[in-house]
Amino acid sequence: MQWSTDWGLRSRMALTMFLLFGLYIVFIGALVAYGMDMMGVIIMIGLFSLGQYYFSDKLALRSMGAKKVEPDEYPGLHDMVTRLSRQADLPKPTVAVARSDVPNAFATGRNQRNSTVCVTDGLMRTLDQDELEGVVAHELAHIKNRDVMVMTIASFLASIAFIIVRWGWLFGGNNRNSAPVWVAILVSLVVWVISFFLIRALSRYREYSADRGAAAITGKPAALASALMKISGRMDQVPDRDLREQAEMNAFFIIPIRRGFIGKLASTHPPTENRIEALRDLEREMASA
Repeated sequence: MQWSTDWGLRSRMALTMFLLFGLYIVFIGALVAYGMDMMGVIIMIGLFSLGQYYFSDKLALRSMGAKKVEPDEYPGLHDMVTRLSRQADLPKPTVAVARSDVPNAFATGRNQRNSTVCVTDGLMRTLDQDELEGVVAHELAHIKNRDVMVMTIASFLASIAFIIVRWGWLFGGNNRNSAPVWVAILVSLVVWVISFFLIRALSRYREYSADRGAAAITGKPAALASALMKISGRMDQVPDRDLREQAEMNAFFIIPIRRGFIGKLASTHPPTENRIEALRDLEREMASA
């Protein structure tokens, strides 16, 4: 299977990005109209976002307690990443392993030449060779699609809105009781709530795109579907304490750690059963080609 563009998926991502930036234009216009001094806030959040973007790999690995591993430590894993990277036409990323019973994986890094793929011990114990290849290929597809950059840009002004909502009283100076300040805070709240769900919709679309990319890299969409089923089944058996410790990494994981209605509504990933069905459709499409 060739790496091809799914125009239906791309159009949904483009529409979501258009809505986000349209929302942000209205947001900035409203704040300017009500006399908010935005420059300091934009500079502060900009510097924070740049730092997060440039050091995302180190931050993610530290958060997971993961470490980079050498080829002599995990020769099979390194060989797999090397081979799949060639098939994806990517520079080989850094390989890392996290000591965790939670079966999961993630990719991070600011660009294709500065990226890391991390898998957990629990994942390697859970999956067979083909299934593990499917998961690693999914993470390589995230790197190829430059998803860290896309999500950093998409969430930039949402971060500003959140800061204004949380610390809005700081922006009023001596006019904290004035109507413009509270209008600006209300506008920021509305913008943050809407952008919260739009960004998560964008993230879910990117997961479908990475699944399709993994199928293009390996030629085995059924193997990734099988891996998703196994990981999802094992996740229900992981103790709540372990889930809470790693919940902050949900946006990175191949399957997020989520429980309850609100967790599903705000999830950065589509329902696993929907992803599996899409992969099975792709398998049938490849078989009939």
